[in-house]
Amino acid sequence: MILEKIEEPSDIKKLSLKEKKQLAEEIRKFLIDKVSKTGGHLASNLGVVEITIALLSCFNLEEDKIIFDVGHQSYVYKILTGRKDKFDKLRQYKGLRGFPYRKESKYDFFETGHSSTSISAALGMARARDLKKDKYNIVSIIGDGSISSGESLEAINDLGFNKTKTIIILNDNGMSISSNVGGISSYLSRISINTRYLKVKNKIKHSLDGTKYGSVPIKALSRIKDGFRTFLVPSKYFETMGLTYIGPLDGHDIGLLTKVMNQAKKSDKPILIHVVTKKGKGYKFAEENPDLYHGVSPFDKEKGVEITEKETYSSVFGKTMVNLASKNDKLVAITAAMKDGTGLTEFFNKYPNRSFDVGICEEHATTFSAGLSSSGLLPVFAVYSTFLQRGFDQLLHDICMQNLPSIIAVDRAGLVGNDGETHQGIFDLSYLSLMPNMNIVSPKCMKDLPKLLEWATKSHKIVAIRYPRGSDDIDLKEIKKVEYGKWEIVKNGGKVAIIATGKMVQQSYLANEKYKLNAKIINATFIKPLDYDLLKELIEKEYNILTIEDNVLNGGLGSMISLYLVQNNFKGKIKCMGFDDKFIEQGKIEELYRQEGLSIEDIKNNIELLKK
Repeated sequence: MILEKIEEPSDIKKLSLKEKKQLAEEIRKFLIDKVSKTGGHLASNLGVVEITIALLSCFNLEEDKIIFDVGHQSYVYKILTGRKDKFDKLRQYKGLRGFPYRKESKYDFFETGHSSTSISAALGMARARDLKKDKYNIVSIIGDGSISSGESLEAINDLGFNKTKTIIILNDNGMSISSNVGGISSYLSRISINTRYLKVKNKIKHSLDGTKYGSVPIKALSRIKDGFRTFLVPSKYFETMGLTYIGPLDGHDIGLLTKVMNQAKKSDKPILIHVVTKKGKGYKFAEENPDLYHGVSPFDKEKGVEITEKETYSSVFGKTMVNLASKNDKLVAITAAMKDGTGLTEFFNKYPNRSFDVGICEEHATTFSAGLSSSGLLPVFAVYSTFLQRGFDQLLHDICMQNLPSIIAVDRAGLVGNDGETHQGIFDLSYLSLMPNMNIVSPKCMKDLPKLLEWATKSHKIVAIRYPRGSDDIDLKEIKKVEYGKWEIVKNGGKVAIIATGKMVQQSYLANEKYKLNAKIINATFIKPLDYDLLKELIEKEYNILTIEDNVLNGGLGSMISLYLVQNNFKGKIKCMGFDDKFIEQGKIEELYRQEGLSIEDIKNNIELLKK
């Protein structure tokens, strides 16, 4: 086994091309075996095996720096940079991270997790290198979905204008999580499938190579290459932006990739190397269904991922959207390359003219929604909480300032588990609540979601509906009626009131039943506005109050309630449960609840303190 001999990146350089090809196959078997047991991002990593081997063959990681965009495709890199023995705890609590993590290895030069940051980061590092008069290479690896994002285009604009030396590896597999859309994706597809240019060039070169006259016409051909390529290949987009473009290349040809990367190192200009890869390569199931194998839970590697019909918040949202659209022809859906993940596949199939996938461009999606609303339509932008952060300014400035009725379906709110810091949705309550004209609601269970979504479509307001990943832990009765700014009393009890929101209502109910706490459980269906009438009643009846939310405490539900209570002469005791001012690491959600003081045992302890 060649893989067993790889202890550090420099070991790759000692291998022959034949050995590197064997290593690629061993890595694929290793990935399938480990990820099938732990879960993780499989298809993307199977697609970058040869690229990663070529990178480590060409670059010296004691000096050079490699930055992965998003970073979920960094498993191969981790395997080859001394971390293969840690893969049994990939994405597990206190285990190997699923994304680059600087504290984990000196070879992780920049932490990523959201798309389209790699070129900006690489450019910053390159400018710092040049100011310090150092000499090393900086390489960013970015996908064809990520490169269409605004931040990537802004970075390319800067990079091409100032001609800073960097190397960009554009990994073109036609996929992000769902299939890519947009003009740049279409442009790359036209380049990738246009084999006439490559075939003609290679045929002429091979015919002339080896003859005593060969070098002369080959040099002449190279001088007319640009015109020749422009004729056969679509317009030279990247070269127009100021980058030297090389490609498209076979992203699974280690020898070719190594030669081109070694040549790119010699240039003092920014270079983009366009490589075409197959997402899921080497594993039949992943090749046939790469989107399903983008991120997977543990599975039987011999049988593949079992497709279940288990209902989730996302699937309930999607079904409700289809139902509501049949009654309201102004309802339209927007996604930023997350059609499948947010549950909108059926909507897109049934209402293609009312469905808009704008690619990995959350800022654009948000202002695009504002434009739709200003023209009389009712936009529903479905987006993961962690990605909505990118649209903060557009939400505040373009939607809220103009008070344009819109619905933001905030999926994956709260903890998401094994994806770790970059994906935990624990900030949305804080930044959404500060926006004028913004209303925030949250279902306590999946059965509440259709009612809240239907209410939002009829409200003529800006409404953010936040809901968690996955499904319910317990079966609660659905809310009877949605009234603006009103909370739901889930269970009556003694003189301690638990005010919880979203999934935390289920945690509160479980704690109350298990430990016989006799607490009054209130579902804060509306996080903004608060139910001021019910709060006045709790003040008047001298309740002690415990607030619980799966959001950071700073600026969250508890802080808003505390402010109101202080301003209205509250005499009782209040405790607020939520996340401290920090980022939350990876792990199973129940493990993280215990770590962060949000377990049912912690709820019991806080209730007992309030009773004293």
